[in-house]
Amino acid sequence: MSQRLSESEMTTVVKPRSEHGRGLDQLKPAFLETGDAATVLAARNQWVESQVTGAFAVHLASAFPSGLAVLAVGGFGRAELFPHSDVDICLLVENEKQAEERRDAISKFIQALWDSHLRVSQSVRTVPECCELHDQNIELNVSLIDQRYLAGDLELYARLQPKLKKFFENNRSVLARQICKLARTRHKQFNDTIYHLEPNLKEGPGGLRDLQLVDWFRKMELPGMNDIASPEDLDPARRFVYQARTYLHYRTGRDNNVLNFDAQEELAEQPFSSQAGPEVWMRDFYRYVRSISRACMRSMDAVESRNTSLLSGFRDWRTRLSNSDFTVSRDRIYLKAPLALERDPDLILRLFQFVARHGLPLALETERRVQEHLPQFESHIARMQPLWPALRELLSLPHVAMALRAMEDTGVLRLIFPEWEMVECLVVRDFYHRYTVDEHTIVTIENLQNLARTTEHGHRRFATMLAELDEPAVLRLALLFHDVGKGARTGDHSRESAKLVVQAMARIQVPEKWRKLVLFLVDQHLALSAAMTSRDLDDPATARMLADKVGTIEALKYLTVMTYADVSGVNPTALSPWRLEQLWRVYLATHDELTRELQTDRISAPVEQSDERTAFLKGLPVRYLRTHTEEEIELHLELDRRRKDAEIAIDVRKGPGGYELTVLAKDRLYLFAAVAGTLSSFGMNILKAEAFANQQGTILDTFVFADPSRSLELNPPEMDRLQVTLERVLLGKQQVRDLLKYRPKPVLPSKRSMIIPKVSFNNEASESATLVEIVAEDRPGLLYDIASALSNNGCNIELVLVSTEAHKAMDVFYISHGGRKLSETLMPPLRSALERACMPQ
Repeated sequence: MSQRLSESEMTTVVKPRSEHGRGLDQLKPAFLETGDAATVLAARNQWVESQVTGAFAVHLASAFPSGLAVLAVGGFGRAELFPHSDVDICLLVENEKQAEERRDAISKFIQALWDSHLRVSQSVRTVPECCELHDQNIELNVSLIDQRYLAGDLELYARLQPKLKKFFENNRSVLARQICKLARTRHKQFNDTIYHLEPNLKEGPGGLRDLQLVDWFRKMELPGMNDIASPEDLDPARRFVYQARTYLHYRTGRDNNVLNFDAQEELAEQPFSSQAGPEVWMRDFYRYVRSISRACMRSMDAVESRNTSLLSGFRDWRTRLSNSDFTVSRDRIYLKAPLALERDPDLILRLFQFVARHGLPLALETERRVQEHLPQFESHIARMQPLWPALRELLSLPHVAMALRAMEDTGVLRLIFPEWEMVECLVVRDFYHRYTVDEHTIVTIENLQNLARTTEHGHRRFATMLAELDEPAVLRLALLFHDVGKGARTGDHSRESAKLVVQAMARIQVPEKWRKLVLFLVDQHLALSAAMTSRDLDDPATARMLADKVGTIEALKYLTVMTYADVSGVNPTALSPWRLEQLWRVYLATHDELTRELQTDRISAPVEQSDERTAFLKGLPVRYLRTHTEEEIELHLELDRRRKDAEIAIDVRKGPGGYELTVLAKDRLYLFAAVAGTLSSFGMNILKAEAFANQQGTILDTFVFADPSRSLELNPPEMDRLQVTLERVLLGKQQVRDLLKYRPKPVLPSKRSMIIPKVSFNNEASESATLVEIVAEDRPGLLYDIASALSNNGCNIELVLVSTEAHKAMDVFYISHGGRKLSETLMPPLRSALERACMPQ
């Protein structure tokens, strides 16, 4: 039986009052001077007890000489009554009939408490009702964890005690699971993070509710709770949060728990604070609530991991992830040999790679060991050259956001990147961002992980774009630094972030090829967002402006995905459907402009260059200079010298993203098709290809390809045979069709997953050539068949961009016919030929 008074019974208690008890008035000035919240809570609890026992004596004692006891429950039961907290009481009755017969007396008792300016939340229950599980309202059971006697029938209360104890013993696992479920739901409302700019001290992660959860689990005597965090460990955090909530109640005169910007400033200026400013005060706040949050999460994990055979089986499976360095036990990572940290500092980096690979958190003991060895690790990374390969692997793994959070919590992240300390727990006040700078940054990286798995239609196109990026680790490095400049407080945080990432990349030795891209992404990370909100997307000048900034289609894809992650990391609703569509429009407009410029924007007369270099570069697309490093240009010049002596020049080498083939030769029909066909005949998968021509008629073809059978690696002479075969084919001494006769037939995709070929023509993109875009199911020999179809129809390939994502090939060709664009009459037969070439052979 549960009972609350109706609104009609409470009509006499609607007068708002500013203070709960005149005897408590003197506590506020003392608190504002000392910050002693414990004294405030104790005094208010004592005063409220006096009001409750006094009201009982006047209104209930005569009506219930026996058969009713008044219990303090919830926060009142814990003696944690803040200045304007609700007062939770339970009226324990002998039976329902007795309570119903004397309902008027109970109503007068509750009304008297409201007249004393107490906001009362009451329930009326029998002993059996207190000892039954309330699945639909588990808070009723939870409130009794903190119950204590106030007044009334002691014999009735004595009957409750053993039964209630037995109830909690028999049902503690079920209750604990339900409490965890409620907490998980509550955390979701705050996006599972403590790092809100204006946090909720009571309901938010790391707040009072989480602290209560840890206390409840201890009182319920759940196994292992004392190993997670002792009450003494959390006392500093408890005092800090109690102090802040007490101030908020006094400040607003009501039960207010949101720590807004104004309150942060005022709290930081109080005599009991450090008076170092709101930024320092908030950083202390996050450190304290982080300790509460971690204790809460570990407590819930301990409870949830002990339940259900299905979860137990899954956990047993996870233990198989253990290796020579790490042990996985109860879904936590332990060091197999903790002393190994003394002799193997690299173990710390491998540990966080393991987190990023498997998505498992560190055990408390592992965190402690890592923190103890930070001085040795700091000395080690100062000597470790280069650091980028290890970081690149970590940033490429599927659970990198979890690893970065663990690195931040243990102090490892700021040892690798001292720049990170500038934004740890940093509050930058605006009404657009929801999180601290460091949390926003990690959320953006987390959003990339979620994007890769999304099934939402409007988001899938961005997921496809993400999958097309050559080096996702580079994008994540750029996101890690994109807002670091906010810590400098100089105004233009993008420029400051760019300066800081330059020094960080030099320190960890990021390859020059990627430094340019990271610097561009950090410096221009707001470019697309600004265009979305402040430029006319239908104005061609907008597309030209963005194309000039971005430079290449590859850079545009990186920047678009970065903008997606950045905007969606501002707050959960920032990337609205309208904004998502605007981002896609910006991408399409800029992409079309860059595609047009591939053919039209050519290098005319490079200044301050040697005659040889000038002659080589003249007539190449401007894109060439944007996508090639100085070392690559020097290689191409050397190959051009060799070509002049031997008609063709070939270079094949192993690169970070696959094997890289460069061919220089004089332009002729079937040249591009011949190279593609030769690679296919060796079983190579072409991942990316480009074909450029300069003003002298020299063709520069570059291919990036994979060797799925590892024949070039396992059989070194095979590399020489590939180069010799390419030379023979290009010199006309061997036919590609003969090589392809013995190529194994590929396994055809199912009809459901097969990509239907799409061929489109555009005569407006260039003044002298036709743009052909082809999307088709990738397969061995596809590029050869497409290039052959173009040549068979008398088309000259002026420029090519080819890329492959999963099993989808996306090819862009600029072609001409008889030195002109394709006429309308030539397009239908060529379309048919290309579609046939794209079909499985």
